[in-house]
Amino acid sequence: MELDKVTMEIFSKLEQKWLYQYEGKKTRILSIDGGGTNGIVCGASLIHLEDQIRVKAGDPQARISDFFDIIAGTGIGAIFAAMLVADGGNGRPLFTAKDAVKFVTVNQSRLFKVKNVGVFARKRRFSGKSMDKVLKEAFRREDGKVLTLRDTCKPILVPCFDLKSSAPFVFSRADATESQSFDFELWKVCRGTSANPSMFKPFQLNSVDEKTSCFAVDGGLVMNNPAAAAVTHVLHNKRDFPSVISVDDLLVLSLGNGPLSPPSNLKLRNDGYCSPSSVVGIVVDGVSETVDQILGNAFCWNPNDYVRIQANGYTSGGVGPREEEVLEARGVESLPFGGKRLLTETNGQRIGSFVQRLVASGSSSLPPSPCKETAVNPLTNGR
Repeated sequence: MELDKVTMEIFSKLEQKWLYQYEGKKTRILSIDGGGTNGIVCGASLIHLEDQIRVKAGDPQARISDFFDIIAGTGIGAIFAAMLVADGGNGRPLFTAKDAVKFVTVNQSRLFKVKNVGVFARKRRFSGKSMDKVLKEAFRREDGKVLTLRDTCKPILVPCFDLKSSAPFVFSRADATESQSFDFELWKVCRGTSANPSMFKPFQLNSVDEKTSCFAVDGGLVMNNPAAAAVTHVLHNKRDFPSVISVDDLLVLSLGNGPLSPPSNLKLRNDGYCSPSSVVGIVVDGVSETVDQILGNAFCWNPNDYVRIQANGYTSGGVGPREEEVLEARGVESLPFGGKRLLTETNGQRIGSFVQRLVASGSSSLPPSPCKETAVNPLTNGR
C-alpha cells in the first residue's frame, strides 16, 4: 500500500509538470456574482474550491488567493471577495473560504436586518447601520487597523453605480496603489456595492484622503456578473499583468448566485404587464447571462479556460439549496453562436477539473501587497 501511495504521488507530480509545460503560465481570475442575501451558491462553490485546492496542492493551509491573481465581486460576491483577500498583517488572508461563508451565514440577520418604514410601517427595508457595524467588524484587524483596498493579498475589483456621476464606478487595488485619492476602506466598498436601492439608501463613501467621493448604489444593477470587467481590467493593466496579451493568457472561473427571476417566479399584473420586481430580476439576470455569453464567445477556441458555475433553477433569495445540491447540479453552457446546452459534468466536478489546472500551473507569482511608494500616472489612473 505504501508503494501504491508513492507511485500515485509520482504520477501526480509528473501530470502537474506536464500540464504546466503544456499550458504555460496563465493569469487566473476569480469572479463572484452578486444577487440575493445568502450567497449560498457562490458560498458552496468557494468552500469546495478551497477544499479542492488544498487536496490537489497537498497543502492544508493553502488559500484561494494563493492560486488566483485577481478576484472580482459584486454585492454579496464582493463581501466574499474582500474577505478572501483582506490582509491579516502577515501577507495572509484574514478568512478562509469556510470562515468567510460562516461569518456571512451567522451574521446574515445583522447584515440584512429588516426594518419597516413609511405610513403604518408597511414598507420593508434593511438597516444600513446594522450592515455597517458587521462590515466594520469583518475588515478591522486585531491591532485596530481599518483595512483599505491597499491592504489586500491580491488585486481586487468591485463595481457599484455612482449616482453623482450617473455612471458605473469600479473600485480596484490598482487605482488605490496609484493614489490615495482612489483608496477606500474595504468595509465601505462592500457597503456601497451592496446598497440595493429598493432595500437600502444610497451610500456615500469618501477616499482615504477625502479627495474622491462616490454616492453608491448596488453594483448588481450594472455589473452583477463582474467577470467581463475583470478580464478587461487584466488585459489593460500592464503594470500588474505585463505578460497578458489576449484571452489566450487567461484562466477564468466565474461563480454565479442563481437567477433572481427564474421563469416560475415571473409575475404578471392584472393588466398583463410584468411586475416591477420581475422586470428588475430580468434586467439583472439578463446582464449576467449576456456577460457569460460574451465570454463564452471570447474563449470559444479555448473553452476550458473559462468556467462558469451557476445553479440554474434556484432562486438566490429566501431559503436556497444546500451545498450538496449546488455541487451536484449541472450548469448550462452558452454556445459560441447562440443557444445553450446542459453540461454533462456537475458543478463540483467542473470545479475539481479547474483546480487541477490551477495547481498544475503553480501558485500566483504576484506580490501579496502593493508597493506604497508608487508614482501616480494621471493618464492611466491605474487602469
